[in-house]
Amino acid sequence: MGKFKRETYTIDGVETVVHSAGNGEPVVFFHGAGTVDGFDFAEPWTERFKVIVPYHPGFGESGDDASFTDLHDYVMHYLELFDQLGLDRFHLVGLSLGGYLAAKFASEHGHRVKKLALIAPAGLIDPQHPMLDILAVPGEEVPGLLVSNFDVLKKRLPEKPDLDFIGERYREATTVARLLWEHPADPKFMRYLHRIKMPTLILWGDEDKIIPVQQTETWRKFLPQADIKVYRGAGHLVHLEKPEVVNAIAMFLS
Repeated sequence: MGKFKRETYTIDGVETVVHSAGNGEPVVFFHGAGTVDGFDFAEPWTERFKVIVPYHPGFGESGDDASFTDLHDYVMHYLELFDQLGLDRFHLVGLSLGGYLAAKFASEHGHRVKKLALIAPAGLIDPQHPMLDILAVPGEEVPGLLVSNFDVLKKRLPEKPDLDFIGERYREATTVARLLWEHPADPKFMRYLHRIKMPTLILWGDEDKIIPVQQTETWRKFLPQADIKVYRGAGHLVHLEKPEVVNAIAMFLS
């Protein structure tokens, strides 16, 4: 991750890896249901902020804990981590599953979040525009669903079969299945979204094949104060396909 510093913390017995870089107000980024897209896109933020990127338990470089069965476990985990990091208040950015987690954290512990930015967040129950059942999709087909322009993601994938890469994707998919198989969304999450009072920015690609862009209208009902930006010609990983998304978040947080 280039200029990022890698540190390891033990939170309730779980080895948690955190990458950080930069100075200024702290910005925490919660990654999505996989880590193949990386975090290098966040490097421009380090010119203005201290950027903190933790790997969730069960993902990337962090350890596993089979006792984590819902997002509440992750919220409690991060409360402990942020206390260890000395983070009292900070900006929070979340992508997809990480957006779901970020919104849940902000609705329950809003006094700690200065501003909230959500990139194609999961979490809503929207029968008219449901999220794709990603667990039912063959693994080899998933990358093509994440972006509109596959070349953006192709450079992040191994050119030849890589057993370590495949094993890590299977591990992360197993974690996601444990979290979302029975309850892909929580009605109580939506009930408490009105508790999000801090400035909020929601960003989406209009060609998202994972979570339909039409869900922006449902988010607008729950968070009428939120600024919502939709980017044409971009898929689920809109921040990789449209560099202006990264700039828009930096401007919003400033």
